[in-house]
Amino acid sequence: MLPRIIIVISLIVVAGYFSLYQVDQWETAIVFKFREIDSVNIQPGLHVKLPIVNTVQIFERRLLNLDKEAQRFLTKEKKDVIVDYYIKWRISDVNGFYTATRGDVLYANGLLEQRITRALRDEFGARTVQEVVAGERTQVLDIVTATTSNLQDELGITMVDVRTKRIDLPAEVSESVYDRMRAERNRVAKDFRARGSEGAERIKANADREREVILANAYKDAEIIRGEGDAQATGIYAAAFGKNEEFYALYRSLNAYQNSFDKGNDILLLQPDSDFFKYFNHPKGQ
Repeated sequence: MLPRIIIVISLIVVAGYFSLYQVDQWETAIVFKFREIDSVNIQPGLHVKLPIVNTVQIFERRLLNLDKEAQRFLTKEKKDVIVDYYIKWRISDVNGFYTATRGDVLYANGLLEQRITRALRDEFGARTVQEVVAGERTQVLDIVTATTSNLQDELGITMVDVRTKRIDLPAEVSESVYDRMRAERNRVAKDFRARGSEGAERIKANADREREVILANAYKDAEIIRGEGDAQATGIYAAAFGKNEEFYALYRSLNAYQNSFDKGNDILLLQPDSDFFKYFNHPKGQ
């Protein structure tokens, strides 16, 4: 009796193994009937199939990643750039995906790589190295994404994102680009220095001109003040001379004596009766 029970249980287990299949939350499936598609988009859960009659193929609904090795692309200047990029995609139409690729993800990656590589080659070929490296890579990737929007109709897949991990230049191209960038920076620096020198010379010239104008105005004011002072002094002397001519003559003679004999070894040869010694010979001036 016991062997029969074991045999029955074994048959039930074997039948269940070949009759049941499970679809996880991140998966979908196609059920085939004698190798012909019977039903698609099987929802997650435990399902029943007929052994031998039905077969099941499971597909990922999660994002799939295509990460390719760096490739060389020619720019508008016929120079190489080395581009390392990756693609995020998912199966959006299970029936179309199976029809186009027989459900082979590797084969789908190959087809997708061909389309993306061709689109990137076209976009890089229309741009210079500076445009590619400096700031148009986002625009390039947006255009590539737009040009591959019909992949759902062709392959039953949707391309979610295309991104570059890096864009490098070959050594010989890098050196040429850096030399050109250095030359451009040097040209800009020289231009700024020339403008600065020009501005400095202009400021210096203005300062020198203002200095000359200030000095000239100061000299003019000083001469005017000196002239006014001399005029006032002359007027004072004239007024004093008019009040007492004899005293003014004595004062002038004393100044002359002081200026003539201010050194110990001064010698003056004059006639004794000269007017210069008028107040020596006649103190009263007569």
